[in-house]
Amino acid sequence: MIKKTILTLSIVFLSYFSYKGLKRVNFNSNFEVGQRIDSLNNVIVFYNGGVDNIVQRNTKDGYNLGYEYQCVEFVKRYYYEYYHHKMPDSYGHAKSFFDKNIADGEINKKRNLIQFSNPSISKPKEGDLIVMGSTILNSYGHVAIVSKVTANTVEIIQQNPGPYSSSRETFELIKTTDGNWELKNKRILGWLRK
Repeated sequence: MIKKTILTLSIVFLSYFSYKGLKRVNFNSNFEVGQRIDSLNNVIVFYNGGVDNIVQRNTKDGYNLGYEYQCVEFVKRYYYEYYHHKMPDSYGHAKSFFDKNIADGEINKKRNLIQFSNPSISKPKEGDLIVMGSTILNSYGHVAIVSKVTANTVEIIQQNPGPYSSSRETFELIKTTDGNWELKNKRILGWLRK
């Protein structure tokens, strides 16, 4: 029984670390890590390869932007370069940008941004920061910037969506029966606005 338990734990342990290691590998030979792949308002989106790939920490004027080529680094660099905005709390994973204890339309003091829930009284706007929760394969969540809004869609621009995923993604936007705006994706927690 003890040998079987040790064998099972060993298999689980090796599988987990093999999976984590694979998430660091660049399987897409069409791009190199650090390659420019897109931009919004002259702020560059870089290719990262595997979603768990970490290069080095990026700072500007002593302000922490995050690990290069990760999603958090792009949105913080975008807000820093385009809006000249520094977040009071310059650390945290993507999902930590959204605080579930803050009411819709109230200020998120850690980010010094107005926070809206999904669904919200406020329709997303270009430049909003979209926050997504974790999944089984991604415990850190994801963040992106709204690049375009139409009557019934929201396009985002993102860094580090995966080696084969696009830097742009579009979500359906609906107005609910109670008059709120909802992005039709269960991962989207909400959006933050300058």
